[in-house]
Amino acid sequence: MMKLYSSPGACSLADHIVLEWIGQPYSVQLVSREERATAEFRRLNPAGAVPVLEQDGWVLTQNVAILSYLADCHPGAGLGGDGSHRSRAEVNRWLAFLNSDMHPAFKPLFGAVNYLGDPAAIDKAHANSAKQLRAMFERCDADLAATGWLAGQRSIADPYLYVMLRWARALKLDLDGLPHLAGFEQTMAADPGVKKSLQAEGLD
Repeated sequence: MMKLYSSPGACSLADHIVLEWIGQPYSVQLVSREERATAEFRRLNPAGAVPVLEQDGWVLTQNVAILSYLADCHPGAGLGGDGSHRSRAEVNRWLAFLNSDMHPAFKPLFGAVNYLGDPAAIDKAHANSAKQLRAMFERCDADLAATGWLAGQRSIADPYLYVMLRWARALKLDLDGLPHLAGFEQTMAADPGVKKSLQAEGLD
């Protein structure tokens, strides 16, 4: 049985949702920031980060790798595209965008620039991140207009976007005037698998 290590509200929530969508047996162990810093956890992931997926003594880290593994191991769930190379490439394109562009853009807002020690410089970095993220969410909104899903159908990219949306809401970023994104958020929030994942992580 697969075991996911997750921290409440972290990007690992995306993997948690996908495990629910797949519908196969799994377990989740919630770990705090302090627990992720322990030697025991760092034997699983030297980076001290979630998600971590463990199965039959094998350990997999990195969000995109885990999401892709889950989709590829369970093709019947239809979360890796429609089976064509182009459809899978579309899913990968959005995963790359979320993981390499959008996710890092949140880091200044989560304190990565506090070392600067200059309130004006920190505020400027925050404003720049907010501007970048607004443009990225606009891009997602435009793509969601066609089907309501990033890659044309429900995929492993969608829970990752949902996590980014939750972060944006928590930070009170400007998401006004993005109706397709708002509709996507409502669809995800109403999904039974999403609800169960949120409840399990104490986020409902």
